[in-house]
Parts: sequence; C-alpha cells; structure tokens
Amino acid sequence: MPQLSSPDEAVLESFPSPSPRPYEVTFSTPEFTSLCPVTGQPDYASITIRYVPDRRCIESKALKQYLGSYRNQAVFAEAITNRILSDVVAAVAPRSAVVIGDFAPRGGIGIRVEARHEATRGAKKSR
Repeated sequence: MPQLSSPDEAVLESFPSPSPRPYEVTFSTPEFTSLCPVTGQPDYASITIRYVPDRRCIESKALKQYLGSYRNQAVFAEAITNRILSDVVAAVAPRSAVVIGDFAPRGGIGIRVEARHEATRGAKKSR
C-alpha cells in the first residue's frame, strides 16, 4: 500500500449503503500518528469514527490510507480531529458523525478531542 504524503492526496472512497434504515458504523485505530507542530516530535492517538450512513459508506482500505497520510503532518490535535470529520462528511454526507481523537500524554497531559456532525433538513451542518 503506497504511503501518501498528506491528507490532501488521499481519497476517501465510498460505496452504496446496503440498507435504507439508520444504522451506525464505527471505525477505530489505536495506531494513528502525526507530528507536534511545536516540537516536531511524534504524537500518537487512538482515532474513533462513528457515523450513521445516508446513501454512502466509507471504504475501509481508503480510510486506512487516509489516516496514514497524517504521519508526517505537523498539526494540532484539534485541527486533525475536525479535519477528519469534515473529510468524512464531504465524502459520504452521513446522517450524523462523531470523530474522537484520543491523543497520548506528552509532558504529562493527554488530550481528547470530539467533533460532531448532525445533518439537518435540506442542509448539512457540522459543529
């Protein structure tokens, strides 16, 4: 599997949802890495993505490549978590989605960022 150098190169592929009823999909990985934008040191995190598909579902291999593309990116945890959510929403327009970035402690302090999206009638909305 080729290593992408940034999330901008990654494509979150999708496929048609197999069911019209609401159901939840959860992806999780304890092996997410990026770089601290202040020190350049590696940051490690567990990333969880939960979403309720509408018409499309995320393809897991493409998601793995997308998440791996952050490896050499110097980005704050808050920006990473919100970018992942925005990219998921852009790729599959889910009914709802939550992305949780649980970043390992550095200097004795861990950080957990949770970003949410709820589709509204006639418009998609992220917060």
